[in-house]
Amino acid sequence: MKIWIDVLTPKQLLFSEPIIKALGKKHKIMCTSRSYGEVSKLAKIRRFKLISVGKHGGDKKYTKLDASIYRMGKLLPIIQKFQPELTISFCSPEAARISYGLGIRHVAFCDSPHAESVMKLTLPLIQKLLIPWIIPKKEFSRYGIPEKDIMPYKAIDAAVTIKRNVIQKKLPFKPGKRNIVIRVEEEQAAYTSKSSAIIPIIKKITDRFGDENIVILGRYDEQVKSLQSAVGGRALVLKMSFDGKILLEKADVFVGSGGTMTAESALMGVPTISYNAVPNIVEKYLVRNNLVKRETNPHKIIKQFEKIFETSRTDYKNRAKAKLQSMEDPIQKLISVI
Repeated sequence: MKIWIDVLTPKQLLFSEPIIKALGKKHKIMCTSRSYGEVSKLAKIRRFKLISVGKHGGDKKYTKLDASIYRMGKLLPIIQKFQPELTISFCSPEAARISYGLGIRHVAFCDSPHAESVMKLTLPLIQKLLIPWIIPKKEFSRYGIPEKDIMPYKAIDAAVTIKRNVIQKKLPFKPGKRNIVIRVEEEQAAYTSKSSAIIPIIKKITDRFGDENIVILGRYDEQVKSLQSAVGGRALVLKMSFDGKILLEKADVFVGSGGTMTAESALMGVPTISYNAVPNIVEKYLVRNNLVKRETNPHKIIKQFEKIFETSRTDYKNRAKAKLQSMEDPIQKLISVI
């Protein structure tokens, strides 16, 4: 069987690796993506073969629509030539529209029902949707997919992505200091609005722990410049050019916006704080299970840091290990659905 996989984000790339490993021995697989800095860099690091078609649409409605229309036009002849019998995506609007138009069966993964625009554009057009069991089916069925076509799996997506092997490279940490890693939120997704919530948090952290290694991971050039201006050289601000797992393995504490790296950090047993920039069900699950501390007040975050630095990492590791062992492999669920 020929299978087309459309990969649009770093997490989707990492999640696709075990899918390709599981299905690639018996089936012919083609992976497409788009020109998007973090995906392109991670694909190079992971030696992941992608056919890049189109680009990210930025943060404006017109440019998002224009980029999507352009990408569909360029993808169509490629997909028509490949003639896949199945599409796998993570709710890619372009993959959904092309697959529907060409009569290709489409199986999708999703853990983000809060991404309302993407849900409306994809869910009515796909055949099966695989979701983490902690998310009620109704969160997705309200967008137009019947509940009978929604298949839960007992895992969150980070349980898949953290199992990857990473290639060691020079890290931005000086020896003899604690490592503080901060990941700022996605500002260009349709479901977010620009927020300055992280700036006072970062300033408070650099004021109190400026002698430690503080690495701030930005996403876009404009965002990085803004962060560099805010911290004034008291922290290292980088565009994401690492496989995030290798940074988390060395982190003494991680501060995230509540997304992918927050979940990965939590399941790796790293002391993790979420400033909850994009409230979502997975983040709530991690907080509820004492794998993540949610805090938005800069003063209280400093208190959390002090508590973390005085506490053994063993408790964090044990909680994460127990939770991880209770989860199933979503790839096996995908195989059964196929």
